[in-house]
Amino acid sequence: MLSLVRTDANNKDFEALVKHLDSELAERDGEEHAFYNQFNKVTEIKYVVVAYQGDLAISCGAIKAYDDTTMEIKRMYTSEAFRGKGIASKVLAELEQWTSELSFKKCMLETGLKQPEAIKLYKKNGYNVIPNYGQYAEVENSVCFQKILK
Repeated sequence: MLSLVRTDANNKDFEALVKHLDSELAERDGEEHAFYNQFNKVTEIKYVVVAYQGDLAISCGAIKAYDDTTMEIKRMYTSEAFRGKGIASKVLAELEQWTSELSFKKCMLETGLKQPEAIKLYKKNGYNVIPNYGQYAEVENSVCFQKILK
């Protein structure tokens, strides 16, 4: 049975999933990985969701305040064996719910053009492409999304 647990970046299961994520991204991004990696530190992330199948941690995601109204979605990952089952959408929905509970109005995020599965996930869940923001503004491999929450 799938369960979603709210935690923080000190969660050992989250740390393990993020190691798998970073390894996969290093392979996909190649030489660009060092640029992206500098923006993916988790030490200051207070809001993390980990999905468990029984006792096994299989998916994760996090939110981090970007400004007074916006949470940035960070570190979304699902273990390869569990992809295509809607788990990432459930993690994302939980992050959106948490964002609303914290009185933020929208979520935004950056992903890479080399992550077509992520792009599909965000579009499927009502995210709209926006101009690249912040450190991603001039990055050709980046695509940014936003969703206004109800």
